[in-house]
Amino acid sequence: MSTTPPPAKLAEVLNLFEIEGRFANATAYGSGHINDTFLVHCEAPTGQARRYIAQRINDRIFKNIPALMDNVKRVTEHLARKVAPPKRNRQLTLIPTVDAAPYARDADGEWWRIYDFIEGAHTIDRVTTVHQARETAHAFGDFQAQLSDLPGPRLHETILNFHNTRSRFDSFRVALATDSLGRASNAQPEIDYALSLEADCDPLLELLARGEVSERITHNDTKINNVMLDNATGRAVAVIDFDTLMPGLPLYDFGDMVRTATSSTLEDDPDPANMRFEVTLFEALVEGYLGSEIGPVLNATERAHLGFAGKLMTYETALRFLTDYLQGDVYFKTQYPDHNLVRARTQLALVRSITAQTDAVNSILESHID
Repeated sequence: MSTTPPPAKLAEVLNLFEIEGRFANATAYGSGHINDTFLVHCEAPTGQARRYIAQRINDRIFKNIPALMDNVKRVTEHLARKVAPPKRNRQLTLIPTVDAAPYARDADGEWWRIYDFIEGAHTIDRVTTVHQARETAHAFGDFQAQLSDLPGPRLHETILNFHNTRSRFDSFRVALATDSLGRASNAQPEIDYALSLEADCDPLLELLARGEVSERITHNDTKINNVMLDNATGRAVAVIDFDTLMPGLPLYDFGDMVRTATSSTLEDDPDPANMRFEVTLFEALVEGYLGSEIGPVLNATERAHLGFAGKLMTYETALRFLTDYLQGDVYFKTQYPDHNLVRARTQLALVRSITAQTDAVNSILESHID
């Protein structure tokens, strides 16, 4: 759960937006690493409560917030046109400012946006059942397919080279060579293993360069806590968090689902021995993803690389945590000095576990791919 308390100025920020009712209170919400998110309660004139999600957007990470919010506005409006009105209130919906803009800056220069709160649904931070894994994969697969006909122009890249593993590796090498805080000595086994996997950086990029896989609009942060689940049925209601929505490979999205949904323990478990790749959850992901609207769109090469994508995205995330650790924790929020190193260790343990079960992964893919 987010630990950042709502700022005293939040009521003033809300006055910049077309919200209904009078501000009552707000609480920290969610478990994101980047933005500050608050659940806002308002008292509507009708006497009924209205709830909103207010987010202070992190401009250290997102350097061009107008471009980011242009992406969000275009995609939310596109998705709204695809659903009937009864379901539209269960999609991510931006609340405009009083000037009809999708975001606002407060008197301190901080960037804000407001969403309608999706009622009757919830998020969870970890996949623990095959049903949850299948729903997650199906939701993100449908999401990719629904954006396949988004009118141009091409979406902005909110973070350049976000899932370019070669670029991530090069940044890691620079951070290692610099070692400005002298932290490398604390992470030598993790550094050595990360260096040994360098050859994994390039296969998907080479397939893209040869035209064997296609660029599409992808979410790029496909954790289950970015899927709203219905309170009564547990079925996926909506995909949320569009900050990293941009051009990418569907394999990146599926790979990050593997990384986050098949892990046996928390991302920051201090004991990496607790981290294992759960094969049954991987199979549920494959079933949900290939059974979604994106399934028929994927070509044979994309389908064949679903297993590798999981290993790759886990490795890439380990590189990101290691790089941030070496640079002094400038990207991810941390709660103690070695937090990013702990995260890197669990990711590398998951890479080892995925690698050890390559035969099982290949068997599952062969049984689900015609």
